[in-house]
Amino acid sequence: MNSRTIIVNLLRWMALLFIQIFLLRNMAFYNLSTPFIYVLVILLLPFRTPNLLLYLIAFMTGITLDAFYDTLGVHTSACVALAFVRTIFISISLNRDSIDEPEPTLGNMGLRWFSLYAVLCIFAHHLILFFLEAFKISSWSYTLGRTLLSVVFTLFTVILVEFIFHNRKSA
Repeated sequence: MNSRTIIVNLLRWMALLFIQIFLLRNMAFYNLSTPFIYVLVILLLPFRTPNLLLYLIAFMTGITLDAFYDTLGVHTSACVALAFVRTIFISISLNRDSIDEPEPTLGNMGLRWFSLYAVLCIFAHHLILFFLEAFKISSWSYTLGRTLLSVVFTLFTVILVEFIFHNRKSA
C-alpha cells in the first residue's frame, strides 16, 4: 500500500466513526432499525490488504465503538466476523492476483457485485451484533427481524454514500 491509500483509509476511518458515534448513535426507528455506516471502513479496504492488518483494523474499529457505545465487545466481535466474511467472499468471488482495481467500491466493481458483497457482509455483521446484544435465544424472532430491518437500512445508507462518492471507471 502506498502512502496515499493509507491516508485515504485513515481519513475514512475517522470520518465514518465520527458520523457513527456522534450522529447516528441515537438514530433508531422504533428500536427496530439502526444504521451502522461504520461497516464501510472494513468493506472498502483495498483487496490486497493483508489478513492480519484487516483483522487488526476490524478489531480497532469495533473496540473504538464499544468504548463509545458502552458495549462489552459486541461491536468488536461483529467487526471481526465482518472481516472474516469479507475475506471468504473475496477469495471465493475474485482472484486477488488478477484484480486491476485497488478497492471494492461501487464504481470499481459495479452495482451487482458490490450489492451482493455488501448484503452478505452487513448481514453477518448485524446478525452477530444483535444476537450478542440480546444474548438470549428466546427472542430470536425479534432479533432476526431487527437484524433484517437494520440490514436494509444500513445497505440503503451504504449504497447512498457510495453513489455520492461514486468514482466511475474511465473506459
